[in-house]
Amino acid sequence: MDKILTKLIKNALPPLKICNFEAVLLFLKMAIITLTSDWGLTDHYVAAVKGAIMSKSSVATVVDITHSITKYSLAEAAFIIKYAYKNFPEGSIHIIGVNSDESKGSTHVIVYYDGHYFIGADNGVFSLLCESAPEKIIAITKLPEPKYRTFPSLDIYAVAACHIAEGKNPEDLGDKKNELYKLTGYLPQSEANSIKGIVIYFDSYDNAITNISDKIFNEIGQGRKFSVFFKNEELHEIKKTYSEAGDADIVLVFGTTGLLEIALSKGSARNLLGLGIYDPVRIEFEE
Repeated sequence: MDKILTKLIKNALPPLKICNFEAVLLFLKMAIITLTSDWGLTDHYVAAVKGAIMSKSSVATVVDITHSITKYSLAEAAFIIKYAYKNFPEGSIHIIGVNSDESKGSTHVIVYYDGHYFIGADNGVFSLLCESAPEKIIAITKLPEPKYRTFPSLDIYAVAACHIAEGKNPEDLGDKKNELYKLTGYLPQSEANSIKGIVIYFDSYDNAITNISDKIFNEIGQGRKFSVFFKNEELHEIKKTYSEAGDADIVLVFGTTGLLEIALSKGSARNLLGLGIYDPVRIEFEE
C-alpha cells in the first residue's frame, strides 16, 4: 500500500527536490486520537496526556472533544462521545478519562465498535455508548505495570492509543472479553402505552436532553396522541424547531441527536423550570 501511495504522490506532485515523499506519506497515514475527560483545564492532566501521545507516536493527531464533563458522570461522558465520534473518520481512537480508576470489577479495556476504537475503564460507560454489541473487547493486561495507578489515561490509555495509531494489533495488549459491564438504570423503559425516561444532559443553552429517542417514540406511539409529563408540566405537542414557540414558552423538540429535548424559548429550562440531571420524563399515549 505504501508503494502505491508513494507512486501516486510522485506522479501528482512536480519533481521538486525539496519534496519529501516520506513526509507526505506519513501525513496521509496520520491517526486521530480524541480525548474526553472530567479533568478541566486548570491542572496538568490534559497537557501530560497530550505530551505522552506526541512522544510515543509520530503519526497521531490529538483532538480534544471536551474536558468539562461533570465530575464522574458516565452518562454525560457517554452522551458527548456518542454524538461526537460518528463525525470522525473510521479508525479513530477515543480515550475516555472519566471515573477511570481501576477497581476489582472495573478493568481497563479497548473496545472496537462501529469502526472506531474506544479506550477506558469498563465501568458502564460503554454500555451507554454502544447501541449494539461491540465487534471486539480487549482487557488491557499486557502493558508494564505503571509506577503509580492513579492516572490510567496517562500510563495505560495513551500507551494503548499510540500502539493502535502505529498500526499495531490491539490484541497484543491483552486478552479478549465477551461482555462489558452494563448500567441499565440510564436507559429508557417502555410499555405498550408509555415511555419512561430521564434527563441525561444540559447543553450550553440549558436545554434539557433526555434519553428518549425519536425511534422509540415512533415505535411505541404509532402516530397516537400523547402527553409528556415532567416536573409539574404536561405538554401534548413536539415541535420541529425551537422557533415555533413564542418567547419564554416551553417547547419540546427532537434535536440533531434524535433525542427528546425540553427547552424554554430564549430562556433556561434548567433554571426556570427547575429541571435537573436524572429528573424523570414520562410519555403516555392514548390507548
